[in-house]
Amino acid sequence: MTTLSGTHKSFWIDSTLPSQYPQLTQDLTVDVAVVGAGLVGVTVAKLLKDAGKTVALIEADRIGQGASGHTTAKVTSLHQIIYSTIVEQHDEETARLYGESNQAAVERLAAMVQEHGIDCDFAHKSTYTFAQSQDNLEKIHKEVETAQSLGLPASFTRDTELPFDVMGAVTFTGQAQFHPRKFMLAIAAMIPGEGSHVFEQTRVHEVEGESPSKVVTTDGPTVTAQDVIVATHLPILDQGLYFAKTYPQRSYIVGARIDASKDIEGMYIGTGNSYRSLRTTPTDDGGLMLMMGGEGHKVGEDSDTEIRYQRLEADMQRYFDVTPDYRWSSQGYESFDKLPYIGPLTPANSHILTATGFSLWGMSKSIMSAALLCDRILGVENPYAKIYDSTRATPFVTQTSIKENLDVGSRWVGDRFKGLFDSPDGIKPGEGKLVTVDTQKVAAYRDEAGELHAVSAVCPHLGCIVAWNSAEKSWDCPCHGSRFGCDGEILHGPAVNPLESR
Repeated sequence: MTTLSGTHKSFWIDSTLPSQYPQLTQDLTVDVAVVGAGLVGVTVAKLLKDAGKTVALIEADRIGQGASGHTTAKVTSLHQIIYSTIVEQHDEETARLYGESNQAAVERLAAMVQEHGIDCDFAHKSTYTFAQSQDNLEKIHKEVETAQSLGLPASFTRDTELPFDVMGAVTFTGQAQFHPRKFMLAIAAMIPGEGSHVFEQTRVHEVEGESPSKVVTTDGPTVTAQDVIVATHLPILDQGLYFAKTYPQRSYIVGARIDASKDIEGMYIGTGNSYRSLRTTPTDDGGLMLMMGGEGHKVGEDSDTEIRYQRLEADMQRYFDVTPDYRWSSQGYESFDKLPYIGPLTPANSHILTATGFSLWGMSKSIMSAALLCDRILGVENPYAKIYDSTRATPFVTQTSIKENLDVGSRWVGDRFKGLFDSPDGIKPGEGKLVTVDTQKVAAYRDEAGELHAVSAVCPHLGCIVAWNSAEKSWDCPCHGSRFGCDGEILHGPAVNPLESR
């Protein structure tokens, strides 16, 4: 077993106090129920309350401790290499609206921070996508040219404050960074009262009917609402088939305290499969935290995830001569056509809405989604609604979509043969394996004290077989991204039920 440096916890969560909102214990009626209290959920709930709606914000865990609390929190309209891609896959007008809507989201977040006086370490920064090879440099030049033609604040540079050489970079001015959980906690605190509520530790199991809808929780109490927003990263409701229109990706982040003289000022991300993402943020004691991310892969395809942290730690030591104080991982859902899905859950729904498929750039897209969803409920026409229409025709027949959906099918069948002849007896302390017990597929983990934790290996979402994640000590579903703890508890949807004990 590998020893990894740093506290295994998101810096954003560790540097903020736990929230203490009540659990839903009795039936309730409001205008709008918002399921999921990440950046989309808390923001749209606040916007709707400001517009005069009564709102119930319902969170299965704690405010901002899901995907939004495990990001690098770059609020930008520069999403690695995106504009030349959108022009190729769609057209120039779609790319223009994509850039305009994301830039508007950056400015909207800045306005909310200023209006409400939110102390969340907000700062305007320039964003860079850099290349370290000739092949990727050509992509950078093309991105600069495309972005400039679309009216975006783009330019080319070879000068960065990174401690290693780059061949060139596209940079956007007028971007931002912040402490996402400080922001979410401050916004959530403004929601309760005047008929609106925030509930934590309340898992939603189903949404029944429409206009009004009944939001059903695992423990029994319900929320009746005219409109429902499912803001759970990937929708926990399967009717829209978003699990088949996206695929789940994990990435890894390490954070270390550095001297102010080593500050890199801007926000950076590389190109290519071995990219690195970097930014700094102030700490409450007056110091500086450097975050380095990367090592992305599809959920469940790699069980030896410890090496992902080791590579990041090695680069942190190589370039900054520091050892990580924190390490954590993040998850995003890639949209096949590079555009998020924002709007009705299905074509048959007018009052059950969702937002998903942010393709690893969830900060600007979360604020944008909140604005679009709020406008839809209020009956306000939004100029960006059409390109993000959640019910648009989905490109199932693309190289990526065919590959990812074939992979789901092969995992659903092939993984059932894993561990067919293995038993729990051979599992070492700190190790997790798929084994067979009385013909049943079992996910078994032996902790450091030697105690065995055995749960069903069958994901309750759609029946795929989970895979072991060594660094996170979790069972991850390679099909649609649900994640579970060693004792089966849900860590990440779309599953709404835990793995059964064995």
